[in-house]
Amino acid sequence: MTPIPHWINGRPVPGSPTLPVYNPWLGEVAGEVSVGDGAVVAAAVEGCLRAAPAWAQTPPVRRARILFRFRELLERHSPELAQRISQEHGKLVSDAQAALQRGLEVVEYACGIPNLLAGMYSENVARQVDSYALRQPVGICVGITPFNFPAMVPLWMIPIALACGNTFILKPSERDPSAAIRLAELWQQAGLPDGVLQVVQGDRTVVEGLLTHPQVAAISFVGSTSVAQMIYRVGTAHGKRVQALGGAKNPMVVMPDADLDQAVAALVGAAYGSAGERCMAITLGLAVGEVGDALVERLIPQVQQVKLGEDMGPLVTPQHRQRVADYIEQGVQEGAKLLVDGRQTLPPDAYPQGFWLGATLFDQVSESMRLYQEEIFGPVLGIVRVPDLNTALDLVNRHPYGNGAAIFTRDGGSARHFVTHVQAGMVGVNVPIPVPMPWHSFGGWKNSRFGDLGIYGEEGIRFYTRTKTVTSRWPEVGSQVRREFLMPNS
Repeated sequence: MTPIPHWINGRPVPGSPTLPVYNPWLGEVAGEVSVGDGAVVAAAVEGCLRAAPAWAQTPPVRRARILFRFRELLERHSPELAQRISQEHGKLVSDAQAALQRGLEVVEYACGIPNLLAGMYSENVARQVDSYALRQPVGICVGITPFNFPAMVPLWMIPIALACGNTFILKPSERDPSAAIRLAELWQQAGLPDGVLQVVQGDRTVVEGLLTHPQVAAISFVGSTSVAQMIYRVGTAHGKRVQALGGAKNPMVVMPDADLDQAVAALVGAAYGSAGERCMAITLGLAVGEVGDALVERLIPQVQQVKLGEDMGPLVTPQHRQRVADYIEQGVQEGAKLLVDGRQTLPPDAYPQGFWLGATLFDQVSESMRLYQEEIFGPVLGIVRVPDLNTALDLVNRHPYGNGAAIFTRDGGSARHFVTHVQAGMVGVNVPIPVPMPWHSFGGWKNSRFGDLGIYGEEGIRFYTRTKTVTSRWPEVGSQVRREFLMPNS
C-alpha cells in the first residue's frame, strides 16, 4: 500500500486514520490516504499565517519568476504526473496529459501577474488630489477540488491565488490524492516558500473545519451541486467569499442542416471521453426535426466501437460504477429506449477486474426522466427528439443546470439565436466542449455555479484580490489650511 500524506509547511506529514485509494484499472486498493482532523487543519492555517506577510509583500515580478520555474517543472514532469493520475483516477494517460496542458495554460496566464495586477491612477480628481486603486491579496484561500481532474482543477486555482499574493490550502479528493502532493513538491522545487501552499487530505470533517475557520478568507470549490450549495451557504455565513461550481447536464443541439459526420464524432468524443467523468461532458443530444433518425442511425455503430482501455478508461471506484449502472437501469424502467448497453461490454483482457462500464446510448429520453434531469457522471448519452430550435432552447433553459451548451449547425442565424438566448455560462458553436481559455473565465449559470465570479481569468484575479482605493493630497508647502465641513468634491 502506498501511503499518501498531507503536505504541511514544506514537508510530507503522515496521519491516521486512512482511507483506501483504488487503482481502477486493476480493480484493487493500491494506496492509503491520510485523513486529517482539526489539528491538521489548524497546523495548515497556522503555517499559512506565518508565511502570509512575507509572501504578500513579495513583488509580483518575483512571484512571477517562481511561476515561470514551476511552469518549466510542470511541463517536464507532465508524463510522470499523467501516469500517476491515470493509475488513481482511471482516465487514459493521453487524456490526463491533455488536462495537464489546460492547467499549464493557466500557469502561463498567471505568469503575467505584474501586468494583471496593474491598478488605475487618476490625477487631479480635485485640486492637488489624486486617486488610485490597488489590488491586494485577500489572505488564506482554500481550494476543494474534485476527483475527475486531480491536477487540472488545482492548477486553475493555485497559480492565480499565489500570483495575487495569497497563501493557499488545497483539499484534494480522497479518491485520487497523489497528484496534489506531487504538485506541492514541484512548487517547492520552483522556489515557493514553505507554508505558502499546504495540502490537507481528508473527508467532510476537514472540509467543515476549513469552511468555518475564522482565518480562512476565501473558498474555491468544484464538485456536485448539492455540495456546492452547502459550501456556498456555510462559507458565506462565516464571512468568506466563495466560488462554488456545481453539477452539469450539458446539452448539444443538432440542427437538420448540421454536418452529421462532425456532429456524431463530437457527440461520441464529448460524451464518452474520460468515461463521462467531467463536468463539461455532453450528456444530452437534442435532435431537431427530421435529423433524429439519421443521427441515431449513425451514432449506434460509433458508440458500439468505443473501446475500453483505448478510447476510455474505467470508472474511479466500484461504488461509482454501480451508481452509473443503476442510472442505466432506471432509464430502462422509465421507458427510454436503450440502444447500446454499456453494462454488457467486456473488459479488456489485460484488466479483467477493473471498474469498467461501456459506452451507453439511449433514445427517446424525455424531460420527466431522471436520466434527463440528473448528472450521471458516466459514459451515458441520451437522445431527446424535439420539433424545432425554440423547443430545444426552452428545454435547455428550463433545466436547473446551466454549465455548458452547444449547437451544431451550418446556419449562422440559428447559431446566433442560440448563443443569444441559451441560459448557460459556456456555449459552443460546432464545438462540443467549450472550455474557455485562461484569459476568459470558467463558470456556469443557474445550479451549476454559486457565487458571482468564475475560476481563472479576470474573474479569478478579482476573486483572489480586494480593491483598495486611495485618495491622496500633497498640498504645496505654506499653502492655506482651512476647515472643511462639506463632503469633499471637485
